[in-house]
Amino acid sequence: MKLTLWRVDEELRQSVAASRQRHVARTRLLLEVEHEGVSGYGEVDPQPFSLHGDPSVTDVIQELDGVVLLQVHGAFERERDVPSWTRLARFAGSRHASAPAVTLVEMALLDRELRRAGTTLVEQWPARFATPHQVTTSLLDETLSNFDPVDAARVRVKTAPGALSSREIGFLESLGRPVLLDFNCSADSYADVLEQLASIPNSVDVVALEQPFAPGNVVDHARLAEQTEVPISLDEGVRNLRDLDQIVRYQAASLVCVKPARVGGYANARTMIERAKELGLRAYVGGFFESELARSVNRTLARYTTDEPSDIGAVAAALARPEAGYSPSSTGFGLVPDKGLLESSVRVVSLG
Repeated sequence: MKLTLWRVDEELRQSVAASRQRHVARTRLLLEVEHEGVSGYGEVDPQPFSLHGDPSVTDVIQELDGVVLLQVHGAFERERDVPSWTRLARFAGSRHASAPAVTLVEMALLDRELRRAGTTLVEQWPARFATPHQVTTSLLDETLSNFDPVDAARVRVKTAPGALSSREIGFLESLGRPVLLDFNCSADSYADVLEQLASIPNSVDVVALEQPFAPGNVVDHARLAEQTEVPISLDEGVRNLRDLDQIVRYQAASLVCVKPARVGGYANARTMIERAKELGLRAYVGGFFESELARSVNRTLARYTTDEPSDIGAVAAALARPEAGYSPSSTGFGLVPDKGLLESSVRVVSLG
């Protein structure tokens, strides 16, 4: 078995502002798992620096190079066979970079298993829901023009505390879609959030307030929920099954965003979405900066598990790279990296 990790650094076509950082570029980590002439590919897209409990791209590379890839290769050496993708969740440790690192390997192993069997992920996880898609924009950018939600069912709008200007309100009205206000952990008080909500006219359908406070702060989210009829959504605060139990125990939210790379992979994501629904929570599949490879896997997961609008549409034009770098495939995830993409990327690790 051979494991090869590439790093792809690319500028976004259009920067996107959040409360604590401006996204101008993104790093994609691509992993190939090859054995007996069959390859599988995985992708994760860590942020440039650690924030809100999420690791930096450097953290994830170090976790892969120093821990996870060695564990996977060690299992292969002992068992003389490629580990099943269903086992990878058990390789996760307590380090914050462990979840995305394990997700990357799990994804590549799943792709390889499907290709080896001559089947596809859609055949394994057939669509059970007509899941609508959600798109993302920001009120924090210098210009609020030229954003078209197309056929999205909901728009997630990145924001920061405080009353909105007439220009910002006009932008929200122009979207013509239900709006989820994403605070990205930027609020310091209930007043921060309620002031903004009070400044928005009824002509804007605000369907949720997402993650105003820090991850793990279920108490303040619960107290905010008592002061508004607008549902609370949690994103950065959703990492494991215990988080779901705490959210329900404190009645901190009614909507949760499940991101596979944050929760430790697709096996965990499926389990968490089903558990959230059992607990009475609405769950959606989150994402933003993925290429079409990971986006296609998230799309299949969402259509298999939830009818809540999710980040599964085509990669937004503002984020898409000039050259996608992928070709269609009849097996696996339905896409494979082009040779040119891999050759132009930085090879970080080669093992086996």
